[in-house]
Parts: sequence; structure tokens; C-alpha cells
Amino acid sequence: MKTLATIAGVLALALPFTASADEAGEIEYMNHCAACHGESGMGDGPLAELMTVPVPDLTQVSAQNDGVFPLLDMIQVVDGRTGIRGHGYPMPVWGKRFKSEIEGDIGAYASEIVVRGRILSLAYYLESIQAE
Repeated sequence: MKTLATIAGVLALALPFTASADEAGEIEYMNHCAACHGESGMGDGPLAELMTVPVPDLTQVSAQNDGVFPLLDMIQVVDGRTGIRGHGYPMPVWGKRFKSEIEGDIGAYASEIVVRGRILSLAYYLESIQAE
């Protein structure tokens, strides 16, 4: 019974109640990335001018990788816990931040599942905003 409650808690935390799976990544982006990268992902957010390194245009990731979106690389950069740090260092380690928000409530294993889901949703959203 406790396992079922944990799964229900994980699912409840994974997406806001009003969001569809398609909207989850966009919500994560607007809440956590747009301040620096801009609402359109072009690196022109209101905090971009305060950064010590240029804020990348996230709509050009595929173009800079021979037309292929490097999904795993993006997941690792956003997560930040695997040693691949985002563009310089000022970028937050989102994996650690996301996990610290919920780990005490649902435990280490369940919180890791939620974190990976949030980051995957965000990476899929970034893939969807690539310039043609």
C-alpha cells in the first residue's frame, strides 16, 4: 500500500494538475530557464545581461550539431550532476535543486524519478523549439 501511495505522490508532483504531458516541459522552461534564456529561448532573457558568460540561443542547438538534437547531452547539461556543467558555470545544477525541493517528502528514490521526469520534459521542450 505504501508503494502505491509513493507512486501516486510521484505522479502528482511530476506534473501540475492542469498541465498535459506536452505542456510540462514548457512550464519547467518558463519557470526555471526563461529568466536567462528568454521566453523564446534565444538567450535574451531579462537576466542575460548580468551573466558572466554569454547565454546561449537554445533554438540553435540542433543547427550547431549537424541538424541533430543531442538529447542526452542536453539532459546532462540541464541536470548538471554528471560533471557536464552548463555553458561556463553560472547555470544552476537543476538536478540537485529539483531533488532538494522534494526529497524529504517522498524519499531519495522517488524524488530521483521525479527529477529525471522533469528534466526529460524540459529537454523534449528544448528539442521542440529548434529553429528550422
